[in-house]
Amino acid sequence: MTTFLQQLFNALALGGVYALVALGLTLVYGVMRVPNFAHGGLYMLGAYFTYAALTGLGLGYVPALLLSALGVAILAAGLERLIFYPLRNAPHVHPMIAAIGVLFFLEAAVQLVWGPDFKQIPEPVPGILNLGGVIVTWQRLIVIAASVVAMLGLNYFLKRTLTGTTIEAMSQNREGARLVGIDTNRVGMLTFAISGALAAIGASLIAPINAVAPSMGEVMNLKVFAIIILGGMGSVPGAIVGGFLLALTEVFGGFYISLDFADVIGFAMLVLVLALKPAGLFRKGA
Repeated sequence: MTTFLQQLFNALALGGVYALVALGLTLVYGVMRVPNFAHGGLYMLGAYFTYAALTGLGLGYVPALLLSALGVAILAAGLERLIFYPLRNAPHVHPMIAAIGVLFFLEAAVQLVWGPDFKQIPEPVPGILNLGGVIVTWQRLIVIAASVVAMLGLNYFLKRTLTGTTIEAMSQNREGARLVGIDTNRVGMLTFAISGALAAIGASLIAPINAVAPSMGEVMNLKVFAIIILGGMGSVPGAIVGGFLLALTEVFGGFYISLDFADVIGFAMLVLVLALKPAGLFRKGA
């Protein structure tokens, strides 16, 4: 039971990060109908911005995380205005190719500035906590708590604020939202900014546990696209459930079967669920 609980904490921390990054991606798809393949690049950039703020500016972990989220949010909004907005009436494949180009550009830019080597961000609260024999690092507890707070904050924003309701209205009917006076261009930029901020927060939370590398965005891209397909394209609850479900499958599958096949087990679960529910666990807008 102790081993099970320890792995459960690991899965919850990983699932919190997956859910945050997937939420940003599913918001963009729900509002803009754009499968943003550059999302992994924003995630990767968030980790490097945090690393730069810690080592270059000498900031504390929390200010560095917030500065990273702000920086990536501004960059994501700029990408929407400069790249995705001009392609809004183009064939669907055009913004997809443009997004992949942005991903590769961001990876090359990071390697040019910080080099191709792995970077390590020190844990803000080093050490471990013994919970009745269950050994958990403080950083994993920080990841779990911070990801839950971020998700609750996003839910409050979407459900309880006027700006949030405009995002939901646009995700349900873009043309209808425009006809009732919603500035769809502004909402599109805001959605991309929120998406970038969530990706940066997720990366900054997991960076002290995993090494930071230019290629980390490609791996996350595959996983978050799997998550939003699993949960249901454009579904916010689906992104959260899918993120935790994939993390649980990876962690427990890797521990009880083989760590080398953790990712394979996770994607096998995805295939199994989609075979039973082709539209995903949740319909859009659920």
